[in-house]
Amino acid sequence: MQKNTSHSPHLMAKFSISMLAWSAATLLAVPALAQNFPITTEQRSTAAQVAQAGVPLSDLAPNAPDSYTVKRGDTLWAISGLFLTSPWRWPELWGMNMEDIQNPHRIYPGQQLHLEKANGRALLRLGQASAETESLETIKVSPRTRYESLADAAIPALKNSQIEPFLAEPVVVEETELNAAPRIVAAQEGRVLLARGDRAYARGQAGNPFIDGKDKPSAFRVFRNATPLKDPDSGEILGYEAQYLGQARLIRGEDSHESTDKDGKTRQEIVPATIDIVAAKEEMRIGDRLLPEPEREFLSYVPHAPEGKMDGRIVSVYGSAVANASQSQVVVINRGSNNGMKVGHVMAILKDGARLVDKTDPAKPMLKLPDERNGLLMVFKTFDRVSYALILEISSAVRVGDRLVNPR
Repeated sequence: MQKNTSHSPHLMAKFSISMLAWSAATLLAVPALAQNFPITTEQRSTAAQVAQAGVPLSDLAPNAPDSYTVKRGDTLWAISGLFLTSPWRWPELWGMNMEDIQNPHRIYPGQQLHLEKANGRALLRLGQASAETESLETIKVSPRTRYESLADAAIPALKNSQIEPFLAEPVVVEETELNAAPRIVAAQEGRVLLARGDRAYARGQAGNPFIDGKDKPSAFRVFRNATPLKDPDSGEILGYEAQYLGQARLIRGEDSHESTDKDGKTRQEIVPATIDIVAAKEEMRIGDRLLPEPEREFLSYVPHAPEGKMDGRIVSVYGSAVANASQSQVVVINRGSNNGMKVGHVMAILKDGARLVDKTDPAKPMLKLPDERNGLLMVFKTFDRVSYALILEISSAVRVGDRLVNPR
């Protein structure tokens, strides 16, 4: 529920934490009850350190406005970038007014943000909401369970379209895991390619038939290939990225029955499992593999710098054979949960400095120009040894092999 701000001049903190916090629940249109974002002990501690003093003026963006009215279509990341040079440092802004807000996760269209500067420090305060906030749409809910975007009109941290398609798609497996998964073996009427609405047939491996049952999964994702993800430094294979194709539902499990041929001989015949294609990103074909659909996770994404020193490199660009990536694309990096990488970690991207000959020196020595900061990315999905990250902002194209370091 939106809080009345007319009698609380220090409610700037609604801007603070909500700058960089958003949840997969919001992105995937989940129940309104799944909107309680957590605050970690470390974040609360950081906020407490600046609860009275604000932040140094040097931490403000060069052209930070004196005031700003939140508009529909804004994103929290973009708004935070208006005020701060390091937009993920939301706990410090929250700390400017911890007295009034216990868990400030929301900022709404129509609210006014005012920047106050004094004695070399800056405070951001939340002014009285404009009429736009008063006219937020009311949505009536019938007494039944359903998933949809409900009445919370708080603006998102990023455009939903930037990350939503990747929340369920990327999967990193061991090569043997994908090879052991059930496979599509036939389609109706001799079809070669399969799309949404088509029926197909699948089998498990020898000794592990593709069966249904009370404790067996019925929803599957369809994958093809297993592209090795190699560490740019060591060349070691960190895992295999399976190409996501779509979703299928198991209708009937694999079975077998006896039949008699024309000579009267009895033989055992395999009856493959029946599946229906319920979603398709790309056309599917015989030989593609099925992995159980994971349970939907409603995670809270709180972008923040890693707690300790962290580095890494970009391994590949997701869903593309090219070596360059642009803003809002997803990349794979060579650090995973085993290395301490967490969902929400923000990393700075360094552009590799060129190597050239110093023609001004008679000895013509080789020079290696310094690596220069090129932008930021945020980790949103981790595996044991690799992670997927969204490129938030860059100055020029990002390349496979580019280095990653702490953003500070």
